[in-house]
Amino acid sequence: MDRRTLILRSLQLMTVAGTPALARTKMGESSLGSPPLSLFPGFQRFDITTDCATIHGVKGGSGPPLLLLHGFPQTHAEWHRLAPELARKFTVVATDLRGYGDSSKPVDGSNHEGYSKRSMARDQVTVMEKLGFARFAVVGHDRGGRVAHRMALDHPGAVTQLAVIDIVPTLKLYTTVTREFATYYYHWFFLIQPSPLPETLITHSADFYLRSFFRGMIPQSISEQLYAEYLRCFRQPGAIHAMCEDYRASASIDLEHDGADLDTRIRCPLLVLWGAKGAMEPLYDVLATWRERASDVRGKSLAGGHWLPEQLPEEVKAELLAFFA
Repeated sequence: MDRRTLILRSLQLMTVAGTPALARTKMGESSLGSPPLSLFPGFQRFDITTDCATIHGVKGGSGPPLLLLHGFPQTHAEWHRLAPELARKFTVVATDLRGYGDSSKPVDGSNHEGYSKRSMARDQVTVMEKLGFARFAVVGHDRGGRVAHRMALDHPGAVTQLAVIDIVPTLKLYTTVTREFATYYYHWFFLIQPSPLPETLITHSADFYLRSFFRGMIPQSISEQLYAEYLRCFRQPGAIHAMCEDYRASASIDLEHDGADLDTRIRCPLLVLWGAKGAMEPLYDVLATWRERASDVRGKSLAGGHWLPEQLPEEVKAELLAFFA
C-alpha cells in the first residue's frame, strides 16, 4: 500500500470512528449526542409522513413560519448557524429533502418522477400543513432553492415570500451550458449518468468524494463535527442513489415541468443572494435571469462562494431579516 493510499484509508477510519450515531426522538424530546439537534438549541425533532415519503426535520422559535431547505450534498444541518438566530423572530422549520439526511429514500418512479422538484416541493408543503402552517415563507439554498422555486409555481397560495441562494433556474442552466459551467458543475453531468455508474464510483470513495465538495471549507466554515454528520448521512443505504436521482430528475422530468410553466411567473416577492466568488456571478446576470421568471425581484452578491449559509451566516441573516421584515 503506497503512502497516499494509507493516509486516505486512515482518514476514512478516523471519520467513521468519530461519527456519532443519530438517536431518533419524538417531537418535543431532546437527544444528547445527536449532532444535528445539538446544533439547534431549543429546537424539536420531527418525522412527518407525506404521500410517499417521510420527512425529517427540526422546528423551533415563534412567530411567522419560515421553511429552510438545504442543498447538495448537505442536510438541514447546514442551517445551524442561521436557524437559532432566525428563530428569535420566526417559527423556523428546517427539513431534510426526500432522499437526503434522515428523510426516507422513495422509489425512483417513472422518468425519475420520485425525485422531481414537484414531488419534493409537495413533501414540504405537506410538512408545513401538518405543522399547522397553510402559508409560510421559504429560503432555499442550492437544490433546496430549486425545490422552493417549483413550490412557488405549484403552490402560490402557500408561499408568501421566497429567497433563493446561489442558483439560477434549472432550465436556464441546461439551455445555456458553457465550458465554464460544465467545468465548475461537472457533477451535474456525472450524477445523471445511468445507475449504477456514479453510485458505484462514489460509494467506493465516499469520504474522499464528499471532502472534495467542501474543499477550502473544512474546518474554517464546516467543522469536523458537522462534516462527520454530513458523511454519516451520505453513507446511509440508498442515499447516494437518491441524490443521483435528484440530479437525473433535473435533467429530465423537471425540464418538462419548467418548460410547461414558461408563461407562469413567481407571484410572491423574491430575494436572490449569490456568492461573488462562486459560479453564478461570472456566468450569469443573476437578477436579470430571475426577472424573467418573477415580477418582484431584489438581491445582491455576497463576498463568499457557494456555501453562503455556512461561510457568511451573519451577512445572510441580515439580508433575510431585511427582506422578510
